[in-house]
Amino acid sequence: MKYKLIFILCWFYLFCSCKKEANSVEQNLDRDVARETSNESNFKYWTWITADTKRSDLSYTQEFRKYKDNGLDAVLINTNTDPELLSRLTPLAKDEGLEVHAWIMAMNRPGDTIALQHPDWYQVNRNGESCFDHRPYVDYYQWLCPTREASRNHVLNLVEGLSKVEGIKTVHLDYIRFPDIFLPIGLLPKYKLEQNTELPQFDYCYCDVCVAEFEKNHHKNPRQMEHPELDIEWKQFRLNKIRGVVNDSYKIVHENGKNMSAAVFPYPEMADHMVRQRWDKWDIDMVLPMIYNNFYNEELEWIGFATRQGVEDLKAKDVELHTGVYIPEMSPEELLEAINQAKNNGARGVSFFDGGAFTDEKLKVVRYSKTK
Repeated sequence: MKYKLIFILCWFYLFCSCKKEANSVEQNLDRDVARETSNESNFKYWTWITADTKRSDLSYTQEFRKYKDNGLDAVLINTNTDPELLSRLTPLAKDEGLEVHAWIMAMNRPGDTIALQHPDWYQVNRNGESCFDHRPYVDYYQWLCPTREASRNHVLNLVEGLSKVEGIKTVHLDYIRFPDIFLPIGLLPKYKLEQNTELPQFDYCYCDVCVAEFEKNHHKNPRQMEHPELDIEWKQFRLNKIRGVVNDSYKIVHENGKNMSAAVFPYPEMADHMVRQRWDKWDIDMVLPMIYNNFYNEELEWIGFATRQGVEDLKAKDVELHTGVYIPEMSPEELLEAINQAKNNGARGVSFFDGGAFTDEKLKVVRYSKTK
């Protein structure tokens, strides 16, 4: 009788323990499902758009409503750094339920009426040619020097003006780099170029101020080097100059109660190689790497690879990565695959370049991917 009682008590204890463990596992599973659902619902959809002062408020309201109705969450608006136009459009977009981000072309300032009054502000290549009157690749490449106090302060003042606009979420830096030392391989035929090494006509900034500061700190002159493209300190000097503009912008934007984001090249090592941009070293809240696979003659799976690479490089930092995709040449089926490649490789969202490239079919894909 005694042993029978012990057996019953042991069985009861085991039953209760198993039930408790099962309940714990079930609760953990519930939490995991809830977390996954929450993460999925937090996956953000953005689009870049360019504003026009001549358009009516009604036309913008209709555009913003179309985006929201089809699952988009945010618009990055290029107003050509016009705070007044941004102030006009921000409440229209917010009334339709969209976040607003102030998109600025930072170091590349085409048609900047203030900068054009100062020819010395512009970057100079290894051949001694200035972006002021000798522009690489295209006429709108008018790059300001990140070292000269006056030119960098001009960019920072523009950032500050946008950051003070009520209601925006971030100031979004674009062209926050040097001119392309290497073009994406898919674009080379367009310019009838071969770029197997760093060519002097595309290698910037060799202006007097940059060279003098570098020589003072490192006791060597890049203009006198036989192979300046091989000098690591010279390359790092320029990487640091871009980082300095970014970090100063970050301080300004945060002082005005906003966050900062940036459009960057696909992943940090590639950005370093192609445009002197090492964005995993920056003070920043969000990055939107432009993983435009067709520019590089890559398949859609490359979007996943580049996304994952960037996510890994940011692992130790509290920085969100949202994959940028180029949609004009994509079919609806390819667009869905691009979104899934971003989602499945750790992105926090996906941004579409650009709003004008959306067809009804592509908007249906966005809406479907948001709700499935």
